Amino acid sequence: MSLSRTYDGAEPVRLNKFMGQSGICSRREADTLIAGGLVSVDGEVVTDAGRKLQPGQTLTLNERATAALAEGVTIVMHKPVGYVSGQPEPGKVPAVRLLTEANRVGEGPVPAEDASLPPIGRLDEDSRGLLLLSSDGVVAKAVIGPESDLDKEYLVRVTGDITEKKLRILRHGLMLDGRQLRPAYVSRMESHRLKFVLREGRNRQIRRMCEMVDLEVTDLIRVRIGPLKLDNLPEGRWRMLTANERAALVGGADSKN
Repeated sequence: MSLSRTYDGAEPVRLNKFMGQSGICSRREADTLIAGGLVSVDGEVVTDAGRKLQPGQTLTLNERATAALAEGVTIVMHKPVGYVSGQPEPGKVPAVRLLTEANRVGEGPVPAEDASLPPIGRLDEDSRGLLLLSSDGVVAKAVIGPESDLDKEYLVRVTGDITEKKLRILRHGLMLDGRQLRPAYVSRMESHRLKFVLREGRNRQIRRMCEMVDLEVTDLIRVRIGPLKLDNLPEGRWRMLTANERAALVGGADSKN
């Protein structure tokens, strides 16, 4: 459903200011919606945030805009090594720095620089692959909530002697920080490459698991979160989560609870 507001002020006002003052969204969110072509004035799509609304004119947010405001925003990113998922320590580079128009794949607005997009399941600085950044609480609950049972798949390259005994230990029987780990699916793909499928996400879990059986991780990439796959999204690039993907994530979590 679209949303319309008619401006009844006496003097022209900038679109983002009016949207903020009328409680539609924040000014930053307004800039993002306008740049994405999701806002119109008297039926004309407007993409210039500096445009002023004249007295008596009607501003309209289309259905995509209202859905985005209701659900929040979720970014699908292929995080490279060297970027941290969340709030960085001094000298570290956050993954949100990659959210530029040049790095975008497909359509959709570029989030504002100060947009709140926390990671939904972290990847450490030395790991790469599928990373979700989201302001959508429903998606966050589905992926990392206490009742979430969505599995996450990783391809891991290691050094060291891989034996069947070590694989059995990795699958069962390890403890981290005094707590038993949930059973993991671990299989050997190549001579020094393993596939891990986990249903939890403890801090640097796979690296620490491997260290406990004298294996050293040299490369780790997350390729799947539940039904959502990294596929061919290039490293360092990002795209918007689609409505169908959101429904699959949320529905996948609900079906397992």
